[in-house]
Amino acid sequence: MSNLITEAKIFSCTQSTELAENIAAAYGTSLGNVITSKYSDGEFQPSYEESIRGTRIFIVGSTNPGAENLMEMLLMIDAAKRASARHITAVLPYFGWARQDRKDKPRVPIAAKLVAKMLETAGATRIITMDLHADQIQGFFEKPVDHLFASTIFLPYLKSLNIENLTIASPDMGGSKRAYAYSKALECDVVICYKQRAKANVISVMELIGDVTGKNVVLVDDMVDTAGTLTKAADLMMERGALSVRAICTHPLLSGNAYKKIENSKLLELIVTDSIPLKQKSDKIRVLTCADLFAGVMHNVHYNRSISSKFIM
Repeated sequence: MSNLITEAKIFSCTQSTELAENIAAAYGTSLGNVITSKYSDGEFQPSYEESIRGTRIFIVGSTNPGAENLMEMLLMIDAAKRASARHITAVLPYFGWARQDRKDKPRVPIAAKLVAKMLETAGATRIITMDLHADQIQGFFEKPVDHLFASTIFLPYLKSLNIENLTIASPDMGGSKRAYAYSKALECDVVICYKQRAKANVISVMELIGDVTGKNVVLVDDMVDTAGTLTKAADLMMERGALSVRAICTHPLLSGNAYKKIENSKLLELIVTDSIPLKQKSDKIRVLTCADLFAGVMHNVHYNRSISSKFIM
């Protein structure tokens, strides 16, 4: 029996085509051929236009809401399973619905667990994702999960800026672990914002734990949705004597009037990855690609090599 490993194939969901093309280029290949047919009522059907029998395939697609992005990933996985692919790796640069990782009040779903089970039921044999909203979501899967950290991308960029009097900040208590990890890597201080929400996406109270006087602050978070927390935190820190405030957020959801908030805020710069394509351009938003990170991990996974070197924190 031959021990040769057949070449992997990379396919893309509709909304992540640009990122998938960059990942494929960094991997040293091109995207596989898949087309999506659409019915007039909105139903759609993906179709692989080449044989994938007995191969490992990577399906690249972030599953941020609306539900069409998740549904497309599920259909792509199911089609691959029925086409006899040997291994089906779902590459989710952004794992959607992750904020619903527990019951925070009665009679609500745990959507992150449901999404995990749907991906497995559809036929995914492995998951590769980045900066989950909660690390414990990995435990919702029975299949292997490679949880990558965008710090691999952000830390070299921050170091290249040579920022003096640097302080890392977390915009909320939940992100304190991430902020401490960055502060340790950059050998600087850390401060934390304490906030209370009146309801989802609405902040009623925000206070600062720590001193930012005379500091250049970098806020660190896993995602930016309405940008209310980030912009409020940036304004608060400038009021408390900070020299400048930047923000690093892995996943740029940027819904509602987020772009307007960012433009009108005291944020010097918002640094994000291309895990989710931007809806519009902004002079204040800098995008760093995660294509090389994913391509390297996918290559090592396919050839059964260690990926521990791809983790900074």
